Amino acid sequence: MRLDWKILGCASGSFLAITYLLCVGFDLATGSQMYTAWVALLPGFTWISWGSFALGLIESFGYGIYFGLVFAPLYNFFLVKVWRQAI
Repeated sequence: MRLDWKILGCASGSFLAITYLLCVGFDLATGSQMYTAWVALLPGFTWISWGSFALGLIESFGYGIYFGLVFAPLYNFFLVKVWRQAI
């Protein structure tokens, strides 16, 4: 079964966006320092303003889209070229 990059990208983007929301909520609720990872991974993100929060959410989703865009064609290539030859 071949993968569609749009479906994979939306699924992984949603996963990363939900993870981002949970991490930011956890940081705000507990005073934790997990946000330092987001500062390092998300360009332009600072702790915390509404604009920075929205930018981090958009970038998190964008990373998921990028993952789908790169991973699905690689998976499909190896599915056709390598796996089918092994059968």
